[in-house]
Amino acid sequence: MSRQAALTAAEMQDLNLRFAEAQPQELLAWALERFRPRIALSSSFGAEDVALIDMLWRIDPSAAVFTLDTLRLHTETYAVIDEVRERYGNPVQVYCPDLQAVDQMARERGYNCFYKSVEDRKLCCGIRKVEPLERALAGLDAWISGLRRDQAATRSDVLKIEVDDVHGGIIKLNPLADWTSEQVWDYIRANQVPYNRLHDRGFPSIGCAPCTRPVRPDEDPRAGRWWWELDREQTECGIHVGYDLTAVAALGKSGSNQ
Repeated sequence: MSRQAALTAAEMQDLNLRFAEAQPQELLAWALERFRPRIALSSSFGAEDVALIDMLWRIDPSAAVFTLDTLRLHTETYAVIDEVRERYGNPVQVYCPDLQAVDQMARERGYNCFYKSVEDRKLCCGIRKVEPLERALAGLDAWISGLRRDQAATRSDVLKIEVDDVHGGIIKLNPLADWTSEQVWDYIRANQVPYNRLHDRGFPSIGCAPCTRPVRPDEDPRAGRWWWELDREQTECGIHVGYDLTAVAALGKSGSNQ
């Protein structure tokens, strides 16, 4: 469902100029003041996201954070969620997929159907990630992501502040858009931020356990995501790109967040 953007195009242009060379904390502080309480950070608990959680906590310990539990995450991911909750006292709102849709997909196509075809992989991502994200964003005017421009070719033109047409015109904030991986890790080490230990084992990008592998030093950071697919330009799960949920809707009604 479309909604009226909370910022005009002229305002966003001015704000992107204002924050072009600003530190992420400056944009976060402004965003919390502008959109509170209808703003939240979407965290998959990768390096960028835990750095943002730490930044938010230092600005406002009550800032909202949510995550999408696909029910197929790595044990190490669940471990860092617990570490973050303990360290920051943040409850972290968890959204799970509709279990009826998961069950029907598994019965009709198999638990590991995502290996069979791009269509089946996108269906699985739609059920486990995209539809829960739609629920998580409902009622918000803005959301925060850990996108960086150098993560992938599909993210090279990411702005720090943009209208998210993929999700009905909500404002999307990318405070780390101009940061490098080295800057992220410098921040994590300097502030002793809890992080996913899979990063120490060659996982620069972490998603669901069956769909993520470590990468070699000479590989693209997202080469470990859906590595069996031939089209490497499509290494997005649907959270940050347009997605057709028609097939998802056909498998079951949307459930409540768990």
